[in-house]
Amino acid sequence: MRRVFFGVAALLALCSGVAQAQQTGRDMTPQTVSLSHVPTLQVVRGGGWQLLEGPGFGTRGGCEVVSTHTNASFTGGEYLVQAGFSDGESLAATYTLPASAFPIVIKNAEQIFATSNAVVQTTTEWGIQFYAGRPNDGQLLFSENSDGSVLPHIVMGPGTNGTNVQFLIDPNDPEQIIIENNGTNQFSVVWRVVRHNAPSSNPCITAPQSSRNAFPVTDTTGVASLPGNWLFGLNCGPFGCPSNGGWATFQSLAAGLCRPSGDWVTRVTWESLTCPTVSGACCLSNGTCVSLTSEACGLQGGTYRGDNTVCGANTCPQPTGACCFSGGTCIQSQASQCVAGGGTFLGAGVACAPNNTCPTGACCLPTGVCVSGVTSAACTAQSGTFRGIGSSCVNANCPPPEGACCVNNGAACFTLTQALCTSINGVWQGALTTCADGNNDGRADICGPVNTCGDIDYNNDGLFPADEDLVDFLTVLAGGPCSTGNCDSIDFNGDGLFPSDDDLITLLCELAGGACCQ
Repeated sequence: MRRVFFGVAALLALCSGVAQAQQTGRDMTPQTVSLSHVPTLQVVRGGGWQLLEGPGFGTRGGCEVVSTHTNASFTGGEYLVQAGFSDGESLAATYTLPASAFPIVIKNAEQIFATSNAVVQTTTEWGIQFYAGRPNDGQLLFSENSDGSVLPHIVMGPGTNGTNVQFLIDPNDPEQIIIENNGTNQFSVVWRVVRHNAPSSNPCITAPQSSRNAFPVTDTTGVASLPGNWLFGLNCGPFGCPSNGGWATFQSLAAGLCRPSGDWVTRVTWESLTCPTVSGACCLSNGTCVSLTSEACGLQGGTYRGDNTVCGANTCPQPTGACCFSGGTCIQSQASQCVAGGGTFLGAGVACAPNNTCPTGACCLPTGVCVSGVTSAACTAQSGTFRGIGSSCVNANCPPPEGACCVNNGAACFTLTQALCTSINGVWQGALTTCADGNNDGRADICGPVNTCGDIDYNNDGLFPADEDLVDFLTVLAGGPCSTGNCDSIDFNGDGLFPSDDDLITLLCELAGGACCQ
């Protein structure tokens, strides 16, 4: 393979490992790529991704540092598409830090890929690696490729487009990417093209078609940072780029032949583990203020007020929502103002209904009946459960009411739904009835009186059977006093009727040694 110069004007097409001796079939026409905006493909190690239309970065924490060699924007501008970049080739950026910064933890890394006048939709499989030290002789710590699912491939439509691939590490992931100092005070981030959309059958002879593939980009500064930019080329022999393949810095590549101009449009965000955590006031969406790092605040959707700020009584603006009054009037106010004015606050962000009326919805009453078009306050006043603003009784599935269930002829009482009561052969007493025992006789009042005989020792003198029990019973039955002052109920058979001859008959049955005979 021979080195061939492809760069003209504003765009340098990187020959890398696909330099060749002849131009047959090679689509390498230099073009200026200008992108009005570059959406961010935000992917998270371990799962989860989203396509953002902005840069995708939250507020920086006091210990976070962004390292990059480029001055290019990551949201749009002019870039150089390195169209000779082939399958299996990699780019890298090495960063030198103070020794005191190590160990560091990686937060995220980014690289822009772009197409130039593509005639088809392109899908690019990519990979990322992190090294302690340089990529050619350092220690590989982490390597992962896109799989089209957990880590999506880069997909761009026809035309000229760009994507900023942002690889993030979930701060809650127990396996963080931590880089120790290997003695060089350096670390490197590597991006790879694992497979092009339309790969070349022989990349050492024919370059991948620029009209059917996406490529990494460099900036348009024309001068690459020393010695931070690297290229891993395929082994295409002594005339490849670099010779015999492998890793090479831009500066070691032949000037004017296949050396890219500018810097890779890549950056990495890291945090020193020796840096003290900086926190500040964080205003959450509900108006509360908590002290968090800027990163933790952003993860909770809050607004960070600045490093070392403190929460005070008026630090965070209070959210407003619908405030409903008993007459049906609704106004927007803060919760504290609403309560002070005698209204019912329906929640932050809740809007009033048209014409300043209170919003309504469905209400499940304790009886199991659903009523619609009522306010939250009216539902609560009826001990109901409000189903939500705008809800209806269609498919409301209000829970069935409970009531007293008498089981085993009233010997036991449970509070159950009618269906459950029936399933245990109980007698349901109706919705919202209770198993109250007002006379403390051990039996629910709603299940009827206790239907059991009294104690044969009627006067409770400890002697039975005895004539004195019968004498005391007859005396009490006639309206007189009990000799011991501690006689049982005159309703001896427990049928709820007294005084009655049946009570005397029941007592005589027991005194004669028989069973309770009601």
